[in-house]
Amino acid sequence: MEGRKVTLKDLATRAGLSANTISRALKDKEDIAVATRQMIKELAKEMGYVGNALAGSLRSGLTKTIAVIVSDVANPHFGIMVKEIEKSARKHNYTIFIINTEDDYEMEELAIYTAIGKNVDAIIICPSQRGTDNIRFLQKNGVPFVLIGRRFKEEPEFDYVICDDEKGGYLATKHLIDSGHKRVLFLNGPIRISSAQERLEGYRRAHEEAGLPVHEDLIVEVGASAGDTRLIVKQLIEQEAQFTGIFAFNDVIAWETAYVLNKYGYRIPEDYAVIGFDNIQSRIFIPFQLSSVSNSKGKMSKRAVDIVLHKINHPESEQKFNEIIDTKLVLRESTK
Repeated sequence: MEGRKVTLKDLATRAGLSANTISRALKDKEDIAVATRQMIKELAKEMGYVGNALAGSLRSGLTKTIAVIVSDVANPHFGIMVKEIEKSARKHNYTIFIINTEDDYEMEELAIYTAIGKNVDAIIICPSQRGTDNIRFLQKNGVPFVLIGRRFKEEPEFDYVICDDEKGGYLATKHLIDSGHKRVLFLNGPIRISSAQERLEGYRRAHEEAGLPVHEDLIVEVGASAGDTRLIVKQLIEQEAQFTGIFAFNDVIAWETAYVLNKYGYRIPEDYAVIGFDNIQSRIFIPFQLSSVSNSKGKMSKRAVDIVLHKINHPESEQKFNEIIDTKLVLRESTK
């Protein structure tokens, strides 16, 4: 039988049973004796039989798949989040597949079309936020979806799960100010992104609360391309920009910043204190101990899966999900 896909009929012929009995045994139907079920499962494994998921989905109307669309799976933040989504989905017998958009609007559109074309039961998406047309298309199509990590404040009808970005920006900046840093450099992400806007709001609130002026020249937008951070930090050092504390939009930007500072002979935290965002070191242990804002990737991921499963199982429900998960500051050696 090598070179040909094993069928239910092949199993039935070998076992001397009907194809219906084989099918019911593989589905663990209780009208088939336990010993018979076990024998058939072992035979299926021996012969290399795999069930036809497509045929099953045609009968049930569900493919038991969820598409996860993210901007940059190479960023450990998204890698950890995808792992948590997969782990949560697996508990409900769902499989995920991942599409990377590189934060590009046209690639995001293609990703959505691809996911819908594969008849996924739901989509979890971290939007590029270069516009709302892609998400509106999702809404019109009717496939259950939830935004993760980012939201459109002006479009509250889009369900989302995010972390408290404003609080995270506030806590990070407040800690630096309370530690004596009166000029705090904020290396922010692209301002079109809701999390960049809200972390900036937190940065401003911490200054206002401390009675310190916000120096607009110390708020610098960093591009997503590799090397952007290193170039910007290099220019700031060579221009002798005045700052001693650094709050980075994410841990990857913070790590790149620390790399450049070390190259120029500066010490962390003695010369510059650095705080990131995402708390990647809660999962990945590296020698450089970075202070960071924890954004509860596990909780966000689990809630995103719970929400789309609710939407799949209760298509008539009009319940809205606008959820904000708490953030907290995790202090390590980079600010002590």
